[in-house]
Amino acid sequence: MDDAKNKTSLKARIQKLGTALSGMVMPNIAAIIAWGLITAIFMAEGWFPNKQIAELIGPMLNYLLPLLIGYVGGRMVYEERGAVVGAIATIGVVVGSQVPMFLGAMIMGPLGGWCIKKLDSIFQDKVRSGLEMIYNNFTSGIMGMLLAIVGVYVVNPIVNTGSMLMGEGVDWIISVHLLPLANIFIEPAKVLFLNNAIGNGILVPLGIQQAASAGKSVLFLLESNPGPGLGVLLAFTFFGKGNAKGSAPGAAFIQFIGGIHEVYFPYILMKPAMFLAVIAGGVTGTFTFQMFGAGLKAAASPGSIIAILAMTPKGSYLGVLAGVATGAVVSFIIAAIILKHDRSTADEFEAKQQEMAQMKAESKGKETPTNLAPADFSGIKKIIFACDAGMGSSAMGASLLRDKIKKAGITDVSVTNTAVSRLQDEPDLLVVTQAELAERAAQKTPSAVHVQVGNFLNSPRYDEIIARLKTETLINEETGAEPKATTGSELELSNVKEINFIRHDQNIGTSTMAVSLFKDSLHKAGKKVPVKAVRLDELVDSSDHLVIVTKEAKKNLDIRYTKVQVLVVSDLLTDEKLAQIIAGLA
Repeated sequence: MDDAKNKTSLKARIQKLGTALSGMVMPNIAAIIAWGLITAIFMAEGWFPNKQIAELIGPMLNYLLPLLIGYVGGRMVYEERGAVVGAIATIGVVVGSQVPMFLGAMIMGPLGGWCIKKLDSIFQDKVRSGLEMIYNNFTSGIMGMLLAIVGVYVVNPIVNTGSMLMGEGVDWIISVHLLPLANIFIEPAKVLFLNNAIGNGILVPLGIQQAASAGKSVLFLLESNPGPGLGVLLAFTFFGKGNAKGSAPGAAFIQFIGGIHEVYFPYILMKPAMFLAVIAGGVTGTFTFQMFGAGLKAAASPGSIIAILAMTPKGSYLGVLAGVATGAVVSFIIAAIILKHDRSTADEFEAKQQEMAQMKAESKGKETPTNLAPADFSGIKKIIFACDAGMGSSAMGASLLRDKIKKAGITDVSVTNTAVSRLQDEPDLLVVTQAELAERAAQKTPSAVHVQVGNFLNSPRYDEIIARLKTETLINEETGAEPKATTGSELELSNVKEINFIRHDQNIGTSTMAVSLFKDSLHKAGKKVPVKAVRLDELVDSSDHLVIVTKEAKKNLDIRYTKVQVLVVSDLLTDEKLAQIIAGLA
């Protein structure tokens, strides 16, 4: 069991690192596509050459894209302050660079966010009221300046050398025709939810560097090739059994046209021999791309045949289509052979699917839940579907559940989707994710309710969620109970040793201001009780702690804590009950 936990933790760390890299690129795919389209259409060898418009190509490649990546990298670490410092730090590695500085941006962006976050953890609580703005602006500016200088003299030379060595290594691998072997690792890694980490975290930056000098890059096609997945889904369409056969045609359309490759992952996991099919298809497709000298101008994201053709330069259409087609044919043949020799019945096939979900859960030291406790859903106001990139399978799952919620007549619960890396802990939250990503989701949102599903497109857990939400709605309508402890007179203030305001990322400004104003009022009244803004999961469940919350946050507080004293106010800044509390404190 300990070995399983260690493996899981290592896997989660690898996924986290890969997602951090891809998380800096994914939000900027639109900018990369814009650069690729301008290059393909308006450069001297493009479809409609235009010298004036083509002047956009260089500045976008060398300045815009790295700065956007650095900005997003800083934001991932420390919101907007980290984003600004990350962008300033990135300009240090961009200036004077001999190659597009994507790797440098991936280093300096998060580094800038981390440095300003550490600085704030030391000094921000010591800033006097009224000096917050001057502190925030000058610390960000000074930290950004120092990191930009470090970028110029330290990081820039190192990354330039490293980028040139990696570029030469890729060119050598291509020249000796070993590139197809990369798919032996890429295809299984995709199914293990490392697809975006590999594609957008590694191959896209290297591909852009190659495309900047050669005009195109085959690296853009290694992970995004829809052929291998299409072949497996077509094999299930013709030779599959049970629900797998019935759902495969729709999944094939979503994967090939919509570009959401995650839809075929469950089919591989249900029958691990299918790894052979996608590996063989991937190797064949890449070999075909190389044989024709095919490549793309920029990243094709999502990996749809439409996006791929849009990024294909003149002269490469035959090679690109041939690589996709041969990858699909080879994976289809091998998958069909595997399915034809499958002796299981439809019922046995479904049983194996459930057994695999159970084994995956047990390997993480967890039991597969059979139902959801009604208390878990008390106060839920937001449901977030989280996948690795936050754009494909999670968006479809959110759409399906949103439609079910609407039909069930539930009007006060919102459903959205995001990447696991961008999850933020907040009250009244339910997170839905696949088992492979559950550990990371729990780390990001320890206060939330978590539900694991096997397949975002077809999960029985959705009906359970609806049933629990309906149950809570009916209970609330029947009881109509108001939160307790709404007046200061009901509290025991003589032994209060600390006062807390609940802080989450949606009200961070309000809670910070509330703490500042309350501190000032306490100081004027001669009271010395500590006042802090804390996250919900950081509260100490003790009767000598007073928590000040709004009515909306009260129910979620009651679920987790039973001993703290609670004051419910209509407004954290101006409610008259705040003055009553100050007067009653010892």
